[in-house]
Amino acid sequence: MTYSDPNKPQRKHPLNPFRALLLAALASLTFNKPAVSQQDPAATAPDGEVRSRGQRQVKDITFGDWSKVCFKPGGAKPLCRTSITGTFPTGQMAVRLDIIEREGDAAKRIQIFSPVGMYLQKPVELTIDQGVTYRVPYTWCLTNACIAGTIAEPNLVKRMAEGQILHLQFVDSSLLRLSTSLALGRFATAHEGPPTQMFNQDIDE
Repeated sequence: MTYSDPNKPQRKHPLNPFRALLLAALASLTFNKPAVSQQDPAATAPDGEVRSRGQRQVKDITFGDWSKVCFKPGGAKPLCRTSITGTFPTGQMAVRLDIIEREGDAAKRIQIFSPVGMYLQKPVELTIDQGVTYRVPYTWCLTNACIAGTIAEPNLVKRMAEGQILHLQFVDSSLLRLSTSLALGRFATAHEGPPTQMFNQDIDE
């Protein structure tokens, strides 16, 4: 596993789609591995809270449809991922959000992919409509993406199914707050319906 330096230029190339699906499934099992970032003392308040240096709405992201993909490795119960991906005009992934759950398990997990260059000590913030804000800490990084993930709070998926708009907020390495929003109108249909793809394949950990 490679941790990315937010200040180091990154190679811009998309993940292989099938490899990305496998990584998404594996990421749900590795949320106890913390990501690493440098903290800027000048930007930290006495109470330890990070002070932002401004805010920007990211408007050039185009989101696709919600989809559900399931993996059935060996004789294990299916592991399913309901997700949505947003891309920049160049086609490069901007953000991806996954709800991951194994059939029969009560606990669900959430993970959020973002480009490298984020301030990793500040969790991603997720708000549904104008309701409660959830914080999702970063856990690990690939060469061209960092992943925030945690166990989803019990009412999160229910609120996503009933909500209209999901707001995401990131803090980049220059401590600028970046925000974007996506529609939740088709989330419930995708999450509660059958998978659009099923992979009957073992996943190497």
